[in-house]
Amino acid sequence: MSRSVLIIDDEESIRQSLSGVLTDEGYQVRVASGGKKGLEALRSEKSDLILLDIWMPELDGLEVLKQIRQEWPDQIVVMMSGHGTIDTAVRATKAGAFDFIEKPLSLEKLLVILSNASNVSDLARENAALRKQLTRNKTLVGESPQMKQIREMVKRVAPTTGSVLITGENGTGKEVLAHSIHALSQRFSKPFIEVNCAAIPEELIESELFGHMKGAFTGATDLRRGKFDMADKGTLFLDEIGDMSLKTQAKILRILQDQKFERVGGSQTISVDVRIIAATNKDLKAAIQKGEFREDLFYRLNVIPFVIPPLRERKKDIPVLAEHFLKEAAVNHQRKPRKWSSEAMNVLSEYSWPGNVRELKNLVERLVILTTEEEDGQEVSANHVLENLEGEVRVQQIKGDPESQAKNLRDARQEFEKDFIEKSLAENDWNISKTAAVLGIERSYLHRKIKSFGIEVPEN
Repeated sequence: MSRSVLIIDDEESIRQSLSGVLTDEGYQVRVASGGKKGLEALRSEKSDLILLDIWMPELDGLEVLKQIRQEWPDQIVVMMSGHGTIDTAVRATKAGAFDFIEKPLSLEKLLVILSNASNVSDLARENAALRKQLTRNKTLVGESPQMKQIREMVKRVAPTTGSVLITGENGTGKEVLAHSIHALSQRFSKPFIEVNCAAIPEELIESELFGHMKGAFTGATDLRRGKFDMADKGTLFLDEIGDMSLKTQAKILRILQDQKFERVGGSQTISVDVRIIAATNKDLKAAIQKGEFREDLFYRLNVIPFVIPPLRERKKDIPVLAEHFLKEAAVNHQRKPRKWSSEAMNVLSEYSWPGNVRELKNLVERLVILTTEEEDGQEVSANHVLENLEGEVRVQQIKGDPESQAKNLRDARQEFEKDFIEKSLAENDWNISKTAAVLGIERSYLHRKIKSFGIEVPEN
């Protein structure tokens, strides 16, 4: 890929010589004879790389660099100077320059610097694209009054630094909401670190959150940064925080108060700047009454509360979500676009969705993956939905009492779900953590399903 370079230098001879050399090297070159003209050129058309002279009349290079940083924070700039000193190089680097090169220019050194700068530019572009893709895949979808209210609240809350507590049933979209808050915050370019508190064994949770020193315990062969450390200047998402032990809750509370912590086995105090977003499917007020959750931590987390209603209480969102997931799955699995028949949409809208949005998404993806060549691109029928909703169980249309029909649908679904979980566990050597990861559900949720269905897990 041909990269563009803007040369900003008041010396015509420098502009001409560099332009010739870089053009021969395959770069697309533009030139500007001063700082003001350079900024004008950038505003009309952005360049991948900039070669910027420091000593120029009217507007010197450091001032130009300052304005570039304000308008284009990710722009790669290499500074040039015929009066190079260590002090000047340090000032340029602190101001955000990628590198510094002295005049007379060593063309060999310059080409190496530009090559390195191009690689950094490519990585920045890839990261931006990945962030954009992640944001697109973590969008709050829905037209119900509840979802519109949540989106409006996100716009007000995201730019602040207040702690957020998200509650709602499994599969309602708590993680998506957390991503949306981070994406609209002033920390959007910083890390978004996730921790599933229910999936980490109690004896490892502190090491996972705070990191550990080498030799802190058996198996700690190296120093390891924890999630709080990784999330510095960004956001830490504590999912299923209701499953965290009281001991760990106390440490989380201290960090929220002081923004400081110590690694396991260490004595050095580490300061961080982390925004906390927590989520749970539990009733934390009831857990407080039972002595299972700290009241002081609850109020620290619950500065900005969000409650996501289950899908059965916002059925207006079902058609919108179904359309969204159908388009997304078709693209991801390279299938032809399909549409829902009115009968199929009626089935989706009448179903209670105990697994909420996650269950709907899984159904649509399963439907797309199992599409035959004849069905590809065709309208999705009600029978096709029922077949995928119930797996291998064929649900007969029962005339008569609607409650009787709903009961049979529910029984058929539970029968399929139990069979499906048993097969998945067997395929994964009855490893619950591995099976939960494969199925895309929380380990605690799988445990509850195993218990409710009475599935016997062999002891290893």
